[in-house]
Amino acid sequence: MTDSTDYVPPKVWTWNKESGGRFAAINRPIAGPTHDKDLPVGKHPMQLHSLATPNGVKVTVMLEELLAKGHSGAEYDAWLINISSGAQFSSGFVSINPNSKIPALLDRSNPDKPIRVFESGAILIHLAEKFGEFLPTEPGARAETLSWLMWQMGSAPYLGGGFGHFYAYAPTKMEYPIDRFAMEVKRQLDVLDRRLAESEYLAGADYTIADMAVWPWYGALVKGLVYEAGEFLQVQDYKNVLRWTDQIAERPAVKRGRMVNRAMGDPASQLLERHDASDFDLRTQDKLLPKD
Repeated sequence: MTDSTDYVPPKVWTWNKESGGRFAAINRPIAGPTHDKDLPVGKHPMQLHSLATPNGVKVTVMLEELLAKGHSGAEYDAWLINISSGAQFSSGFVSINPNSKIPALLDRSNPDKPIRVFESGAILIHLAEKFGEFLPTEPGARAETLSWLMWQMGSAPYLGGGFGHFYAYAPTKMEYPIDRFAMEVKRQLDVLDRRLAESEYLAGADYTIADMAVWPWYGALVKGLVYEAGEFLQVQDYKNVLRWTDQIAERPAVKRGRMVNRAMGDPASQLLERHDASDFDLRTQDKLLPKD
């Protein structure tokens, strides 16, 4: 290790706004809203407020997969939440998700008694149980699916908030945290690769919400779409993960879901808001990022 520092943790921690790196403007040690603003309400039963981060992609993929199976009750409006500007701290958003993280879903199937659902894994389970899809009912298969779903929920913070933060976003590059979290991410990739060597999908022979949860994080990582760390992590070694990643990427519903609430990259991959299936074909300029 080459890091050296004279830093000694103080007896009492205090908030230093200048120490947060790229996300200093939106990170804070307290919860609750910063401003009053109601959320818009569209015409469909499902009202999704999100952004096409990996956690957001999980849910839009699930909704598109449900629609592809003919579940009209899964029709949804997807409203963009710009986390860089702090939209997740509006009073309307906090009323759906007190944790102020995307995605958040308001299920208005019964408009007299709407159901709020926050945390991406909880949203996937809610939708799977509501429509009877992508979550097996046989006890063993259900347990396997939920185990891999919970694996993702517990593992991804080490990838995103751990490795991703220190490797790509921290204001100072430090060997120890990068080395520590790189080791853990490679261990996680090995866990996936070993499982996918013996199984077509994570929970078995069938595509489930476990795949929908893991793919946006680890699939993007091995394809070099997040953190630009593919060479650093030698992702080419995880051949079973790559096979699985490519297989899922070819699903039409996945291609659509990945576009929704996307505010980055090639304009051909963007659909800032989704209010109707026709939006994928009629991507007017208001559905894309403004041109420079």
